[in-house]
Amino acid sequence: MIINSRPFIAYCTIVRKETKRVLRIWPQTLLPSAISMFLYFVIFGSLIGTRIGAMNGYDYIDYIMPGLLIMAVINNAFANVVSSFFSAKFQRQIEELLVAPIPNAIILLGFISGGVLRALLVAGIVAIIAGGFTQLQVHSWLLLITVLVLTAVIFSTGGLINGIFSRKFDDISIIPTFVLTPLTYLGGVFYSVDLLPDFWRNVSVFNPILYMVNAFRYAMLGASDIQPWRALILLFFLVCALFYFALHLLDRGVGLRK
Repeated sequence: MIINSRPFIAYCTIVRKETKRVLRIWPQTLLPSAISMFLYFVIFGSLIGTRIGAMNGYDYIDYIMPGLLIMAVINNAFANVVSSFFSAKFQRQIEELLVAPIPNAIILLGFISGGVLRALLVAGIVAIIAGGFTQLQVHSWLLLITVLVLTAVIFSTGGLINGIFSRKFDDISIIPTFVLTPLTYLGGVFYSVDLLPDFWRNVSVFNPILYMVNAFRYAMLGASDIQPWRALILLFFLVCALFYFALHLLDRGVGLRK
């Protein structure tokens, strides 16, 4: 029995193209996150953190470090796919992929893999920077890797969906500015939800980023405001739901075919 290698070759081609893109324009894809995270650690960790003291029994800089790392993963996974996919759509490259004899799922997986790659590269850079400010520790490697990859997949898929619906370059910045940024800052990156009044604590449970931040915090510190298993269930659900929705949009040619 001969296995059809065409989908695999197509997948590897898309991933290679995305990888070259990330590395070729590294001053735009990798450097900004390194600079912004360095400033976060200096200002919120070293300067303000020394005045805040401890948070849930941990030094403030240790407490916010997992949240800052996840924030970098979220922003880079989303930004990489939305910009890459919209550029391919704008330049009519995506039409060549859609008419090629390869499943749309392979196209989707290729772009998602590119977003995950950039997110993990940035996560490694942020971890190196964090090592200069705090003693890195890992409570559970399995949970850490799982949360990192699932979070990157979720926001890579979200970036592709944003790219599908975007009609002009300005549209690709709407979701990051008006949705991701507020949800990230209100997702427990810089504080524990136990500090919030009852009303806002109840509202926060509807913020999916809260679960990602706390699951990753538990993976590193062993402390969390939310039980990790609840976070993992939500993450797996979001991966499946967003992947199916993005694949449905590609199959129907929404925003792609005129």
